[in-house]
Amino acid sequence: MLKDPKSVLVVPGKNSQSVRSMKFNILKQIEEQEETIKDYIQEAIKVEKSKLKVEKTKNPEPIPVELQSKFEDDKNLKTAFEALTKGRQRGYILYFSDAKQSKTRTSRIEKYESRILNGKGINDCVCGKSKRYPNCDGSHNSISP
Repeated sequence: MLKDPKSVLVVPGKNSQSVRSMKFNILKQIEEQEETIKDYIQEAIKVEKSKLKVEKTKNPEPIPVELQSKFEDDKNLKTAFEALTKGRQRGYILYFSDAKQSKTRTSRIEKYESRILNGKGINDCVCGKSKRYPNCDGSHNSISP
């Protein structure tokens, strides 16, 4: 919703619909852009107060045929998937759809089926050790077998 006349806002990923951010690597970059940052913050406050909302595409990605087929075979999986938040559903759809071959999409669906049935998103922690719960931060890697 912000105007970006200085072209400093970046899109974090190809699937982002509304998020934009400013990136800094060193303090000097912040100091050099102090006025621009303040201007953007003031504009963001005005946008927030105006209660304008970004029009997001609802279900922009179609459900892969392989997942649709799996839903027909397993109603519990379909019910569990539909119980996930829209963001978690989208995460799975993007990951499954990203594979070029049907065989790979099918393999990915089978690999993540238990997570879906357990109500977990593709990036959710399943070990319970994450300091960033519900996201996984890799803490499980330090657990001895």
